[in-house]
Amino acid sequence: MLKIVVLVSGGGTNLQAIIDSIRLGRITNTEIVGVISNKKDAYALERAKDHGIDAQCISPKDYEKREEFDQALLHAIDQYQPDLIVLAGYLVILPKLLVEAYPNKIINIHPSLIPSFCGAGFYGLHVHEAVLARGNKVTGATVHFVDEGTDSGPILLQKAVCVKATDTPEILQRRVMEEAEWLILPQAIDAIANGRVQIKNNIATIF
Repeated sequence: MLKIVVLVSGGGTNLQAIIDSIRLGRITNTEIVGVISNKKDAYALERAKDHGIDAQCISPKDYEKREEFDQALLHAIDQYQPDLIVLAGYLVILPKLLVEAYPNKIINIHPSLIPSFCGAGFYGLHVHEAVLARGNKVTGATVHFVDEGTDSGPILLQKAVCVKATDTPEILQRRVMEEAEWLILPQAIDAIANGRVQIKNNIATIF
């Protein structure tokens, strides 16, 4: 049984997609053992509690030094003894010590087709604003493993989504979630849970 901890910052729609996929059997051999948010008012925490999942807030604002927050976050995650950490809309740069403690055991969902519109400053609605400003006709989402860089780890899954002339950033964000994020994140977790993922030469392959 793959034990996962999900890190979130907002409403938790990707968390809900994982919960629903486990319930419907689209993700097998997997259990969510904990949910952690950096925001006390994140609705994702309520989603977790409504489904009987342990949930807590660990915020950088509660610590005088960033190093103290880093240690607290790592300690909280370690308590769950997870096999995989899933970043599902988590808007905090992970501390190096956490990435080093869980090599190739952290995945992230990013709302673009990496390497486009990724890296520093590209998160949330900013990604979709940039896509529309550039005039892209296609965008999408990417699930990738997390390394010490920003959106630079091995790509696991991607799915394209068409951009429409009438799109606003909010409309495009919703379509990317519905047509890509909520599909490929559960698929990635299921593949990892069932031993169908291999990483070689910084390239991830699903068998």
